[in-house]
Amino acid sequence: MKIIILFLFVSLPIVVFAQDGEKILLQGKITNEKDVEGIHILNRSSRYNSVTDPYGNFAITVKQGDTLLFSSVHYSPYEAEVTAEIFERGLLIVSLIELVNELDEVILGPDLSGNLQADLEKIEVKDPVNFQDLGLPGFTGTPQEKIVPVATAFFPTNVNIEAVYKHLSGYYRKLRLRRKWDAENLAVASMIDFYTPAFLDEVYGIPEDRVYDFVLFCVESTTIESEFYAGRYDNVLSEFQSKSLLYLDRMAEKKE
Repeated sequence: MKIIILFLFVSLPIVVFAQDGEKILLQGKITNEKDVEGIHILNRSSRYNSVTDPYGNFAITVKQGDTLLFSSVHYSPYEAEVTAEIFERGLLIVSLIELVNELDEVILGPDLSGNLQADLEKIEVKDPVNFQDLGLPGFTGTPQEKIVPVATAFFPTNVNIEAVYKHLSGYYRKLRLRRKWDAENLAVASMIDFYTPAFLDEVYGIPEDRVYDFVLFCVESTTIESEFYAGRYDNVLSEFQSKSLLYLDRMAEKKE
């Protein structure tokens, strides 16, 4: 009888219930066959970020019930909820829908005056695609769109109409800002993944829900990004130490 009871006990499925607020490092993979590197993953609930590697793999800190936003230049934005099943497995497999963007046709009318500025104002051109309207955190892609220098765009013997328009409309300026944000976001995500939020909380007292903001503050105000990529980790920790004191002081002032 004892043997039968023991067998029944061992055979029963074991159900693990996640405690409220418990966090895990969720592993994931994008299963699309191409353009799987550099896809952004944003945890809408906690603001944690991650970026896929060349093989479409990623890892991001989550808790049950969080919502993850996947965004890329090549794919339509996609949201996935961290269900109890996904949380228990610690694994999320995602297949994204390819996004096809076509350039709007630009038709030059027959009544060109020869005055470039005046003629450009007559051309009907729809507003350029705003990637943030699509839910994308920034411009990514390989290869990147080339920004044509002003001197080349306005070269008298060969005017590049598209480049001229992008300069005049401010498109190139916004593109530079998006790329700068993209680089900073990737650096922040890489450092958080390398050091982990728990380490930054335990060593420097940075609350886990403020880790992203703290590391971004360090990236924008120090040379920590270049130190990290160069493998000078002692310098990175030194910057964390000095900036954490200033950051925590500012947090205290805001609470007061």
